[in-house]
Formats: sequence, C-alpha cells, structure tokens
Amino acid sequence: MKYLCFLNRIKVHKFTKKTKHTTLLIVIFIPKLKTVQRKYILPLFLLFQILFLKIIVFFPELVERFYSNGVYPIISKFERITLGKIPFSVGDIIYGIVIIYILKSIWKTRKNWKLEWKNSVLKTLSVLSVVYFLFHFLWALNYYRQPLFEKMAIERDYSDADLLAFTKKLIAKTNEIQTQITKNDSLKVVFPYSQEQVFQMNLNGYKTLSNQYNFFEYTNPSIKKSLFSLPLTYMGFGGYLNPFTNEAQVNYLGPMYSFPMTTNHEMAHQMGFASESECNFIGFLASVKNENLYFQYSGYSIALRYCLRNWQIRNEKIFDQLLKTVHPGILKNYQESEDFWKQYDTFIDKGFHVFYDNFLKFNQQKDGMESYSKFVNLMVNYYKEKSL
Repeated sequence: MKYLCFLNRIKVHKFTKKTKHTTLLIVIFIPKLKTVQRKYILPLFLLFQILFLKIIVFFPELVERFYSNGVYPIISKFERITLGKIPFSVGDIIYGIVIIYILKSIWKTRKNWKLEWKNSVLKTLSVLSVVYFLFHFLWALNYYRQPLFEKMAIERDYSDADLLAFTKKLIAKTNEIQTQITKNDSLKVVFPYSQEQVFQMNLNGYKTLSNQYNFFEYTNPSIKKSLFSLPLTYMGFGGYLNPFTNEAQVNYLGPMYSFPMTTNHEMAHQMGFASESECNFIGFLASVKNENLYFQYSGYSIALRYCLRNWQIRNEKIFDQLLKTVHPGILKNYQESEDFWKQYDTFIDKGFHVFYDNFLKFNQQKDGMESYSKFVNLMVNYYKEKSL
C-alpha cells in the first residue's frame, strides 16, 4: 500500500519501512498551512484589542494607576528627551513618508487588486493592528484614565446663574489685563514675543501650576512648529499631539495672541491628558498662572470667548448684554481670529471636522468636537469659590 502526496511548495521528508506484506511510505511534511495561519494573527489581534478597550472602559482607576501614572510617564519622558532637542518635527516627517508610501502602494496595486483583494485586506488589517497597538500603548490609553473632575474634586454640572456670575467675573479680569497691556480699551493686544520664546516661557506657567498640583508637572519639552501648518489651517486646527513621537505640534500660522494657550493645550496632551476639554482647562490654568501679562491675556480671552459662545447658544439677549461690557480691543482680537480662519474656510475643514468628531466619540469623548467647549464646566465649578 502506498500513500502519495501531491502538494506544491511543501518540504517533504520521507522514509520507507518494509513490512511483511507491503512497503509503507510515510510522508512527513511541513505544510504551508502555518504560513496561511500567520496571515490571520495580526487581524485577530486587532479584534482582541478592540474587545480589550471595551472592557477597560469600566476600570479607569486601574488605567490611571498602572498606565497614566506608571508606564506612560516613562514612555513620554524617553520620547521627549530623545526628540525634544531636534529643531524640526520628526513625527511630521514620518507621517509624510507614510502618506507617500500608501499612495505608492495604492498606485502599484490598482490593476490587480480584484485578484489579490483577500491578501490586500489581510495586509491592511495587519498594518492597522500594529498602528492601533502603538497608538494606544504609546499614548491613547490615556483616553480611559480617571476623569479630571474626579481627580481635582470638581463638580460636573452648573446652573445658568453660576455661568453668568463666572462670565461677568471673567469679563472684568480680561478687561483689566487688556487695559494693563495696551493702556487703551479700544486697542487690540499685539503679541511681542516669538513662537520659540512662547515655547520656553510657557514652562513658567506650568511650573507655578505644578506647585499647586504636582500631577501638572511638565519637564523635558518637545514642542515643534508643525510642518503641516497649512493643511492644519485648512482643517481648522491650531495644533495636535503626535501620539507616536510625543511631539506637541503647533500651527504657526494662526493669530499670535492665542498662541500661548494653544501651545499649553498641546503640552497638556503630552502630560497624558487625552480629553480635549481637560486639555483646554489645563492650558487655561497654565496660561493664567504665567507671570507674563500677555500669556494671561491669551488664557483669559480665549476662555471668555468660549463662555460668550455658550451664552449665544443659551440666551441671545444675555449674550448681547454681556458683549457690551467687553472692551472693544478684546473684540478686535476676536475679529482677528475670525478673519484668519474665514479665509481658509472650505469643504476640507467641514469634512475633517465630521471625521474628527467621530474619532473623538469613538475614543471616549461622547461630545465629539463639542468637547472642546465643555471645559467651561470645569472652569465655572473650579472658580466658584476662587478668585481669578
């Protein structure tokens, strides 16, 4: 009796063993099955990651303890020390290379993708699996950490009366600083420092803030002017954190009066705070704790703008009344921002906002793009019994 094996590309090792009645041919082979199975490992790992994230959402204290205050600070410190001294954005260059590679791959496979679609899908899922893992391991697990309002014992909700009292207090403070700087309530604030100086001077605000809350300590700066500032502008963004290199990328094209606050926001992301509302709040605190009046003005004026927008939605009449008490110079700074962003207002920013809105919702920020303005909740309740 003989056993024959007709298999392609299979290593076959054989030996024969004679018996009384027949010769037995035993075939030992290493099938390509293992290679085939290997193709499914990373796609299945992607599924495992998604399920894992669905579970850890119920354990924010564990994420806070073991990742946000354990593994992440080590990763962040290493990346910022390694890349912080490099004057240009390494992350932007990596993104550029990846984009070119993806476009090149699409072009190469455009003709035979129908024949190779299964392999293409598996390869794509494998790459996504690796990227998804790195994204969360290097930074994005912070989306699942303990909320800041719990960490700082701040209430979640507030009343219209609370918001009105805080807005009036904020108007008075912003007016005061604007007058101190310009000596004229009708003049807009013209920022006198360079962007590189802002990167260094922002450390002063974080140092003061960390004396009060040690979990806001910021060391080893790695802040860069984004090489993609023009695309970011068309997308409607003032900056972003590269989660793979931990570089704070700031759009250098925007109005300078808001530049310190924008930079502080991205620095807060570097410290491991993923929520946009929390980073706005931390960026605000770091700005107003700075000893420099221009940096304080950046924080107060942007915070005031969010509050006024909140009133514009809630009660148009109260909004108009409040607006009359704001110095004309401050309103001119707001108009400066409006004019800047308006010239880049296209379908691109609207489309990208839809994409990013869903991205935020997928990553534990149920309010999506609206989460940026939710830091008003934190401000109002934080300053209920505190002076500005």
